[in-house]
Amino acid sequence: MPASHVSTAPAARVALALAAVYVIWGSTYLAIRFALEGGFPPFLLGGIRFLIAGGLMFAVLRWRGVPAPTRAQWRNLAVMGVLLLLMGNGLVNFGEQSVSSGMTAVIVSSSALWMGVFSALRGHRPNAMEWTGLCIGFLGVLWLSAGGSLAATPAGLVALLLASVAWSYGSIWSKGRDLPSPFMTSAGQMLCGGVAMCLLGGALGERFHGLPSAHAIGAFWYLVVMGSLIGFSAYIWLLHHVRPALATSYAYVNPAIAVALGALLAHERFGVRESVAMAVILLGVVTITFARTRKPKATS
Repeated sequence: MPASHVSTAPAARVALALAAVYVIWGSTYLAIRFALEGGFPPFLLGGIRFLIAGGLMFAVLRWRGVPAPTRAQWRNLAVMGVLLLLMGNGLVNFGEQSVSSGMTAVIVSSSALWMGVFSALRGHRPNAMEWTGLCIGFLGVLWLSAGGSLAATPAGLVALLLASVAWSYGSIWSKGRDLPSPFMTSAGQMLCGGVAMCLLGGALGERFHGLPSAHAIGAFWYLVVMGSLIGFSAYIWLLHHVRPALATSYAYVNPAIAVALGALLAHERFGVRESVAMAVILLGVVTITFARTRKPKATS
């Protein structure tokens, strides 16, 4: 993507999109927990959510005359749907069955660290400060993973770490690909990801054992409207219009919101070990983001 394209986005739109991924996505972790506790299976929760949101967005965009994706673009959208949604969101849903919503948000925040790794593999050489941030952040992840309350939930921990890796790789992979307009990209990706999640959920034997609770249904529709139609579309738009470091800066804001909401509405609590490890991870993420927003020195 040309650098000039990245810098032409209006500041007000960038601010609104950042606010959406900061606040809305920070609250979706608790909404996922409420939906799971109320009767939604993890992969069907995501699959139905994204099929509804993607279908609505696709229909509105086509009604407004936005061209449908080409066959080549559908292939790219399918890859993004698998990486970002089936693996990224689906494994978060799976992990939240045994890990608190606040802790989930902190582990997922390590996606900014993985993006640094994948960016390096694609030719971006991290500077000294970025390497420092990567080391700090991964030390925090290792510390968090080594014991404490997560020791009893290894499957949830592994699922959340894999979700972070898949989300990061998918975000970096999408740069420079042949894709439709940002909002059509969001719609097509949700459709592809939703189909993949429903297929996997069915293959794993997921079923609805009765009607979900009213609380869970309310959380589900919050995820559809706020998390998918608004939050996810804002993230896709940011990936097309700003630097990856800014687009992924939600990683150190979401955990604070998720932890606060989890403590306030779900009485989630963390020990000293978990609290210190979370602070170390966020310090690493902030260091990387700060390093990437600094202007490089002029070269002769």
